[in-house]
Amino acid sequence: MKLYHYALSGHAHRAALFLSLSGLPHELIDVDLAAGQHRRPEFLALNAFGEVPVLEDSGIIIADSLAILLYVARRIGPSHWLPGEPAVEAEIQRWLAVAAGKVAYGLCAARLITVFGAHFDPREVMQRAHATLAVMEHTLERWQWLARTVQPSIADVALYSYTASAPEGNVDLAPYPHVRRWLSCIEQLPGFVPFQQTSAGLRAAVEE
Repeated sequence: MKLYHYALSGHAHRAALFLSLSGLPHELIDVDLAAGQHRRPEFLALNAFGEVPVLEDSGIIIADSLAILLYVARRIGPSHWLPGEPAVEAEIQRWLAVAAGKVAYGLCAARLITVFGAHFDPREVMQRAHATLAVMEHTLERWQWLARTVQPSIADVALYSYTASAPEGNVDLAPYPHVRRWLSCIEQLPGFVPFQQTSAGLRAAVEE
């Protein structure tokens, strides 16, 4: 397997993290976004949207971080990452939708403002980020993992990267002890790989 990857992308990190957790052999191929590699014809042939990550597996191309999680989970076979029980799988899919929506336009967008200078309404994205964290905190008060499973699932992988990097977007995790405990649990899993940090947002304030 080859994963086309960019180290500062949370979308790319969630795919790289799950590949590492899965134990499946893979190679990370860095895509230089600053140099415009994602807009070159050879990359657009892999993903017409010009976005990372992209997974290539023996001629099969999967272009989307959440699709990659689903694909890799199926490649592993039956496991706790994507259980076959309909109710559990539906709960996992619900959290994948949160990752694609509320997280993308909340925690992720807040980080895009501080790290990449993106033009979003800071108040709007911060409100969305904290509203999402509040629901996560409430869930994790009663359950160790987001999809209410005994072991971690791809739902946890999907939300990890942008939650862990929330302080880079000026989103304080201090009010969410159960979320912080959950992050620590993921970080202790065999095969865990950290998301590259930047000195932005609250982390910049700490370093000063």
